[in-house]
Amino acid sequence: MKIPPRLQPLIEDGLIDEVLYPLMSGKEASVYVVSCAGQIRAAKVYKDAYKRSFKKAAQYQEGRKVRNSRRARAMEKRSKFGREQQEETWQNAEANALARLAAVGVRVPESYGCYAGVLLMELITDAEGDVASRLNDVTMNAEQAREDFAVMMDYIRLMLCAGIVHGDLSEFNVLLDAYGPVIIDLPQAVDAAGNNNARAMLTRDVNNITLYYSQYAAELKQTRYADELWALFEAGELTPEVELTGLYTDSEAAADVDGIMLAIKDALAEQAALEARKREAEQED
Repeated sequence: MKIPPRLQPLIEDGLIDEVLYPLMSGKEASVYVVSCAGQIRAAKVYKDAYKRSFKKAAQYQEGRKVRNSRRARAMEKRSKFGREQQEETWQNAEANALARLAAVGVRVPESYGCYAGVLLMELITDAEGDVASRLNDVTMNAEQAREDFAVMMDYIRLMLCAGIVHGDLSEFNVLLDAYGPVIIDLPQAVDAAGNNNARAMLTRDVNNITLYYSQYAAELKQTRYADELWALFEAGELTPEVELTGLYTDSEAAADVDGIMLAIKDALAEQAALEARKREAEQED
């Protein structure tokens, strides 16, 4: 097969021995199965910013801290150097998130480093050694659904304890190997304390996972883990030792301000896109 240009430097530097085959192509990256010193791994090749179709990226990057003040100023000014630094920060975000989550006990692919827009990481496989299936491609009985759902809620709890919200979690971003669920795809991981959209994104993540597992165990629909998790997080009472119940009682009939603001932003963006299309159509006429 033709070697992708982004992978060629890694081959020349001896980090990759051979590109075996393409695995998948997504909205922000393409993944290849590669051989590295006799080990089979995954190489995630991030697309350039202008080629990525990931929507509302700015909402996800809000609150991400850049320690170098010169880089931070350049990124704010959107200079050429700033744009390059913004892209480098985006590309390294997933490797950083994987390391942080693995350290607190969340099952994620092991990261071997990010090199010039390519993330080398563990290839998750099933009991037969084949590439593990995504959660949306498997079926299970009610008992297995309840067990795996509890594991996923525990992982989301540990993620929030580490200050991270996945931001795009669903059955499409979870693999299932012989030991259970493995969470993948974290370039858009959100800073839980620094991002105003964090609560709405956490709620969406939990709801997506709940909806998936509840098709096999209907009673899971009644759980309220997102509200419980966020209440504990806001109160500073969320720790790795806290046992979740899935129960939550509203203290008052308060509006979900975060959710409302996120919906408003989405509506404004859609309206702006619609007006732009109308202008383009008028110009063509």
